[in-house]
Amino acid sequence: MIGHLQTIAATLRPRPRVAFVRERWETPDGDFIDVDFAGSGRPLVLFHGLEGCSASHYARILAPAFAGAGWRVAIPHWRGCSGEPNRLPRAYHSGDSAEVDWILRRFAAPVDAIGVSLGGNALLKWLGERGDEARRVVRRAATISAPLDLAAAAGALDRGLNRLLYTRMFLATLKTKSLAKLARFPDLFDGALLARARTFREFDDLFTAPLHGFRDAPHYWSSSSSGAWLGRIRVPTLVINARNDPFLPESALLASSRGAASCVTLEFPRAGGHVGFADGWLKGRLADFLRP
Repeated sequence: MIGHLQTIAATLRPRPRVAFVRERWETPDGDFIDVDFAGSGRPLVLFHGLEGCSASHYARILAPAFAGAGWRVAIPHWRGCSGEPNRLPRAYHSGDSAEVDWILRRFAAPVDAIGVSLGGNALLKWLGERGDEARRVVRRAATISAPLDLAAAAGALDRGLNRLLYTRMFLATLKTKSLAKLARFPDLFDGALLARARTFREFDDLFTAPLHGFRDAPHYWSSSSSGAWLGRIRVPTLVINARNDPFLPESALLASSRGAASCVTLEFPRAGGHVGFADGWLKGRLADFLRP
């Protein structure tokens, strides 16, 4: 229960105002993403979580802290998350490392990078896939509450109190966006079935997996989980996950992090929920790790 309280309380804390400057970037496939910037100095890219944005509580806490400490913070929005629908049928997903690659290479290397939740999973997967090559792009990286095992995370979120507290909230916006996309691209998926979806398994089977080249939800989860890539990372990387994160069982966290490379620092405090760490502790720990 403490994990739930910490997760929810973090979203209710006051959020500092941040004077973001937005840029629109055209993607290689004819779509666009919006990137919000704060501060000046060396680049730090912050990848947000599922259905997040630059207004998310963690973005409003981290962006001014790092902007004030000499970084130019960039928050790229996953497609469809900046307040305007993207142009193409595709959306975004937890293993979207191709998008991560394109975004990071837009900056003057080397950059620092932070990924939160879904953004952390995609960042870790990219780091593992690129191996030594990633060191030419990223100097240091950190992730917060990344779901290292997506099948275990989906299973946890689709049961009991989690489904009522979190999955229902996520699906409310995901389904709205998806059905709006269906109106623009008829026959993309079965709208009636998606409207009745109550679990991530159902939603990912109907929408996420087929739209992004996966057979079904289990194939999407197994192909996109970052835990399997931790052993191939060659960039100094800090992985922060609370053991009481309601989104990822502790047993799955420990199992999926075994075999991490020596340059990967695993930090698994007993408490913190899902991105529910104390603001001061989180900012300090990230700054210590990323400080040149």
